Amino acid sequence: MKSITRLLGTSVLFLSTLFLVLAAAMPVFAGDADFKTVSSEVLRDMLEEKRAFTLVDARTNDEYQVAHLVSAVNISDKEFEKNIALLPKDKGAQIVFYCNGVKCGKSKKVALKAKEAGYTNLVIYADGFPVWEEKGFPIVAGPEYAKKIDTTKLSPAQLKRILAEKKVGYVLVDVRDEFEFAEGHIEGAINIPAETFAAKSGVLPKEKGIIVYCNSGGRSYSAYRKLTKLAYPSIFQAILAEWKEAGLPVVKSQL
Repeated sequence: MKSITRLLGTSVLFLSTLFLVLAAAMPVFAGDADFKTVSSEVLRDMLEEKRAFTLVDARTNDEYQVAHLVSAVNISDKEFEKNIALLPKDKGAQIVFYCNGVKCGKSKKVALKAKEAGYTNLVIYADGFPVWEEKGFPIVAGPEYAKKIDTTKLSPAQLKRILAEKKVGYVLVDVRDEFEFAEGHIEGAINIPAETFAAKSGVLPKEKGIIVYCNSGGRSYSAYRKLTKLAYPSIFQAILAEWKEAGLPVVKSQL
């Protein structure tokens, strides 16, 4: 019995060690339930090094025309059969799909159709266009790219009422820097700085209204714009300076 126990213990130790070795040796692609995934930095390197792969923008044609990643072709879910000729003839060639971030399902839908069509080397760029843009990586911008968007702005009185009566249906986000947030923010707010907003937006539920604010409107406008690209359906903007001018309180926190 002791020999069997020692044998089992040795086997478990061997398998554990083997797992750790294999994990350390894994390539830059991570796996999910259906497809491998690639990071922003690795995809950038793949493009810069001109590696052989096809990059597919799975968003709508309107979104693609506003701006897209360099060298990407546009194949949306609804237009897949019409545009399948844009995919390589070699069913084993690598194809990378992207859309509007971690909560966008368009890239996976198109990848599944490519899988059904017989393609086998499929990769998802899960961060998607908003994070790529936020990192300052190369894009192709159309004439509508710099067009100013209109925000749905909340007055201090409206924001106060929402926080008092409907707080569970909203998430309040302070998009200023951490030290500014610590010095004084609206009670109940979470802090996601504007410069990394898209990359960290995964914590924001799409089923709730998202309210972004900063001191005077510039950074919250940037965050608002990113939320529209991430396809959040209910977005609002507030201004901290107006909140303070109305005599409403802020709270401090420790960094």
